[in-house]
Amino acid sequence: MKKLLQTLKNIWAIDELRSKILVTLALVFTYRFGNHIVLPGLDPNLIESAQKNAKSGGLLGVFDMFAGGGFSQASILALGIMPYISASIFMQLMTILVPQLQKVQKEGESGRKKINQWTRYLTVIVTIFQAAAYVAYLNSPGYQEAILPEFSRWFGFSTVVTLTAGTLFVMWLAEKIQDKGLGNGTSIIIMVGILSRLPMSILQEFTAKEQRGGGGLLIFLVEAAVLIMIIMGLIILVQGVRKIPVNYAKQIVGNRQFGGARQFLPVKVNSAGVMPIIFAQAIMFLPTLVSFTNIDSAQGIVKIFNDHSNIWYMVIYSVMVIGFTFLYTALIFNPKQISEDLKRNNGFIPGVKPGQPTADYIGSIMDKITLPGAIFLALVGIMPGFAQRLQVTQGFSSFFGGTSLLIMVGVILDTLQQIETYLLMRQYDGLMKSGRVQGRQTVSTTTI
Repeated sequence: MKKLLQTLKNIWAIDELRSKILVTLALVFTYRFGNHIVLPGLDPNLIESAQKNAKSGGLLGVFDMFAGGGFSQASILALGIMPYISASIFMQLMTILVPQLQKVQKEGESGRKKINQWTRYLTVIVTIFQAAAYVAYLNSPGYQEAILPEFSRWFGFSTVVTLTAGTLFVMWLAEKIQDKGLGNGTSIIIMVGILSRLPMSILQEFTAKEQRGGGGLLIFLVEAAVLIMIIMGLIILVQGVRKIPVNYAKQIVGNRQFGGARQFLPVKVNSAGVMPIIFAQAIMFLPTLVSFTNIDSAQGIVKIFNDHSNIWYMVIYSVMVIGFTFLYTALIFNPKQISEDLKRNNGFIPGVKPGQPTADYIGSIMDKITLPGAIFLALVGIMPGFAQRLQVTQGFSSFFGGTSLLIMVGVILDTLQQIETYLLMRQYDGLMKSGRVQGRQTVSTTTI
């Protein structure tokens, strides 16, 4: 406890770090406040009843999770940061697949600014389409009764404009957190939205187990212990790396000697991050969209794909996560480029010839460590389904794995790593007695 208090005191003593933390908290509070402002033209008194009757699973549940509950609350920030994430993912894939965009990205700071500007334009287009779909959702039974009759004529247009402005405002908040706050702004916004649901989910699960009786409290404690174990395993997955030894040839420049030291090339077990889960979920949602307005009466494959606790859903989902992990890793990890960089800098792997043999060696290691990482990532993705089958409430089960838990762990590790960097720069002790806090340090340019 004394060590914790001293660490907090050290953090507060660093002016720059204290300012960043306060700015981040202020911007996050602004985002959470906006999540509770209802769209114009809706009766706030009727929103709560509509929210209880709304479908909370599947695609809508994921949207609501990323929006911090604003989706189901019909908030002015209902779409949250999701359109920007979609646009960022699309632009990232295009920079990998389209040679012209690759050239722009390699232009340095000017190229990065161009990519960011195009991403913002694409965000507006995506937001308009998603806002129009959200208007159709609000016109479905439940929320439709909350629309004021005198405002119904202009409700569609005003809602699209408001939601587009709301998403751009959230994007601005994320950029301000990135510039003047602590951590990646978009990731912080997403994490806050996910964490905002955690207290209520824990309370609902505790209430359900307490009413159940017959050792319900003990079961709740076991669930909490299992959740902690899953988080610990996920931290190992996020931080796990395979170090490939690399030697650099000695060079004499003037009277000084360079190189000759052994270094390591860190290859991450999970280089793809959360992207395989996001891609798999996007594909799995497509059959659900066939009966978007009448999911309850859906049959066959549509019903299977909407039930996350269904065995066939979990099997198909696991296979897709593993497949997307290998695919996305192949897109962002280029062994040939790494081999060329090593050769250019007079580096080599002991016992391996430079050039193509080095690329083949790195690629084989990457394949070997990607398989267990992909399997573990698939298990993390289907954990919420297993939790639901074991009678865990739907809200609390979403924290046993999937996108939400993976994002939370990654963002928290990144933020702690930045804080520790500030402490070590000022000659203070780090956050841990031994070792350093390691963030994700992903190669990709996605915001999550």
